Amino acid sequence: MSNYLSLSETAELIGKSKETLRRWDKEGILNAVREPVSNYRVYKKSDVQNFLGILFDETYEDEVSNFVEPQNEYAVLELFAGAGGLAIGLEKAGLKCVALNEIDKWACTTLRKNRPNWNVMEGDIKEFDFTQYENKVDVVTGGFPCQAFSYAGKKLGLNDARGTLFYEFARVVQEVKPALCIGENVRGLLSHDKGNTLKGMISILDEIGYNVVSVEVLKAINYRVPQKRERLILVGIRKDIDIDFKYPTPHKKVYNLSDALKKGELYDSDVPESKGAKYPEYKKKVLDMVPPKGYWRDLPIDIQKEYMGGSFYLGGGKTGMARRIGWDEPSLTLTCSPAQKQTERCHPEETRPFTVREYARIQTFPDNWEFAGSIAQQYKQIGNAVPVNLGQEVGFSIIKFLNSYYNLSKPK
Repeated sequence: MSNYLSLSETAELIGKSKETLRRWDKEGILNAVREPVSNYRVYKKSDVQNFLGILFDETYEDEVSNFVEPQNEYAVLELFAGAGGLAIGLEKAGLKCVALNEIDKWACTTLRKNRPNWNVMEGDIKEFDFTQYENKVDVVTGGFPCQAFSYAGKKLGLNDARGTLFYEFARVVQEVKPALCIGENVRGLLSHDKGNTLKGMISILDEIGYNVVSVEVLKAINYRVPQKRERLILVGIRKDIDIDFKYPTPHKKVYNLSDALKKGELYDSDVPESKGAKYPEYKKKVLDMVPPKGYWRDLPIDIQKEYMGGSFYLGGGKTGMARRIGWDEPSLTLTCSPAQKQTERCHPEETRPFTVREYARIQTFPDNWEFAGSIAQQYKQIGNAVPVNLGQEVGFSIIKFLNSYYNLSKPK
C-alpha cells in the first residue's frame, strides 16, 4: 500500500471533496483502483503526482520566491497568539510584533521565554483596551476560534456577534484601525453553519470599515512546510485604501518528513533529541506491524477488527488511525496530542509518537524556540500553531501590500 493513497488522503492533497473524486473516477479524469480486501477506492501515488504536477522528490527545484524587503518598519498586533508560530513567521518576513494577546498561561510563558522584548498581554481579550494602538499598528492578526452566531438576513452587525471571540477580534480592529486585518482559521469555517458563520464575519468587517478580499485556504505543503495542513485566511482591507492584496504564490517543491527531521534545505542539522509521549504497550504491539506510510488497513484482518472495534464496519478511510508516516511524504496534520487513537502520527522507523522537537520541526519552528509547561502542554502549543514558514510567506504578502500603500500615501 506504500505506493497508493486512500480516497481521504487524495482528497486532502488535491483539495477536492471525496464526492468530486468519485465523480472524476467515473468520468475518467483521475482514475482510482480498488483495494482488494475492502474494495475501497485507492489511488496510485504516481497518478496523483502527475495530476498535480508535483513530484515528491527532494531534488525537485523550486523557482518560486515571495520574498520582498520592507521599505518601512511595519507594526503588527497579534491576537490569540498561542505559542508564536504566526508571530515568528511574520518576524522572519520583516514585520515587528508590538504586542501579542493570549489567554493560555503556558503559551504566554513560551512567548516571554523566547522574546523577552515582546509585549505579551496575558489574559482574556475581553479584559483589554487596545485604543493605545490606534493608528500605530499596520496589521492586526488573529487566529480566532470558529464559533457560531446567528446570521439573519443579509446583514449582521457587530453587536449581534457579542459573546464570541470573533466579536473581540472585530472590536480590536475597530479600535486600532489598521490598514489590514488578517484572521486565520480552519478550513471548516467555509462550511460552518452552511457558510453563514463566514458570511456573518464578512458582514461585520464590512460594517466596521473593511473590505474582505476573496477568502482562500492555503495548503501548508505549498509554502515550505513538510505537513499536509490547511489554514483559511481572511483578509480585510480598510475601505479608504484602494490596493489589491495578493496571497503568496505557491512553491513548486513539496518538503517531506525527512526534510523536517534530517539535515537538509529546511534545517542545517538533524533534529535535536527531546522528550516525547509514549504509546501504551498494547498500541505499540499493533503499530509495530504497520509499515512506513501504512495505517490500520495494513494490519492482519483479525487485528484490524480488534483494534478498530465498531469503527471497522463504518465507512470512510479513517487514515489517521494506526498511522505511521513515511520519510518521503509530508506529515499528516499535527494535532494537540500525538498518541490519541484518531490522530496517531507514528515515527517512520521507531514505534513511538514524534517527540516535542520533531513536532516543532514539522511545524517549522526554529530549534532554539523553547516551549514551556508539561510535555502535554508543549504538544498542545505546537499542535495549535500556524506553521512558521506559512506565516513567513503570508508576511511577505503583507509587506508587499504595505510597501505599495506607503508609497502611494507619500506626499507628491
